[in-house]
Amino acid sequence: MDNSTGFSEEDDCELMMRKQEWARTQDILKSKLILEDDFEWHLPSVGSNSDQTDTKGNLKYIGGVDISFSKEDPSTACAAVVVLDAGTLQVVHEEFDVVRLQVPYIPGFLAFREAPILLGLLERMKTNTRHFYPQVLMVDGNGLLHPRACHVGVLADLPTIGVGKNLHHVDGLNQSEVRRQLEAKENCNKELILLTGQSGTTWGAAIRSCPGSSKPIYISVGHRISLDSAIGIVKFCSNYRIPEPIRQADIRSKVFLQKHQEMAHITRTIFASNKSKQKNILWKSTAKMAATFSSVMWKILVIAVAIAALLVPSGEGKFVCQAKCQDIPDCDNWCKTAGGYPQGGQCVPPLYQFCCCIE
Repeated sequence: MDNSTGFSEEDDCELMMRKQEWARTQDILKSKLILEDDFEWHLPSVGSNSDQTDTKGNLKYIGGVDISFSKEDPSTACAAVVVLDAGTLQVVHEEFDVVRLQVPYIPGFLAFREAPILLGLLERMKTNTRHFYPQVLMVDGNGLLHPRACHVGVLADLPTIGVGKNLHHVDGLNQSEVRRQLEAKENCNKELILLTGQSGTTWGAAIRSCPGSSKPIYISVGHRISLDSAIGIVKFCSNYRIPEPIRQADIRSKVFLQKHQEMAHITRTIFASNKSKQKNILWKSTAKMAATFSSVMWKILVIAVAIAALLVPSGEGKFVCQAKCQDIPDCDNWCKTAGGYPQGGQCVPPLYQFCCCIE
């Protein structure tokens, strides 16, 4: 077996059993899929304010989810849930989680790798910021157009729309043929074509989401919404090829991941200097640095960083900071269990306490 899959030859039997179990789970979830409108709101007019229109039954908040991956370590990912005001399409809330993925990438079963992180963020919103909880969710991926999965929508029990940049081969549908049809002379002025398979089933739609877009996006039902409503909401949210909720989730998850990695690099640099021959130098340098700051708060901050470096035992282990300790109160236990770091971790000062796991 190709090692890029993350499994060795002796893992083939285990992998086969896992895929069979996942396939059964996908079939169970698909059996629960609702393919019609199961909500009471409707789209507001463009430019209206959600606080004013919500009392009339208009859609108030639209969510978008996406996951970005580290270029240096593809197992490190940042999941994002971004919520937009439906009237203005401005971001009103965002949630992030940087994690180390334990499940390898297996074609056809991507949801088992990514969905648990996204569902965790949605649950966090229910607990901490329920006011901004989305009424409809856009997922960067396929809903009904996937051979089996409508994973996130069914488990979150939210009206959900799948928005894919690529088309899965299902029921005879072919991406190159669909694009050829859209580019055909008779369809050049059409915004969309329905994706009807050889069985006669309509699985979704290929849409030119904005004028001048040469590449379509593929819309499908994710749960509790009809295809017509899904198409209407996607068109309503699209100023660019990718609808704004997903576009913002993509942009912001990348930015958050970059900042997280910069913080981790700074932390590793601090702890890398934590060797016996360098402790005195570090302390003297810190005292000198602190003396140059007029602000008492900055002096405290600089000295606290040095103390943290001095107190942590020397070693070759690297620290990977995950989130603020106020979000992960039991840092050591979280690192050992959910984080997947057997050596545990600890909260690192100064003012913004970060839970950092030991690699």
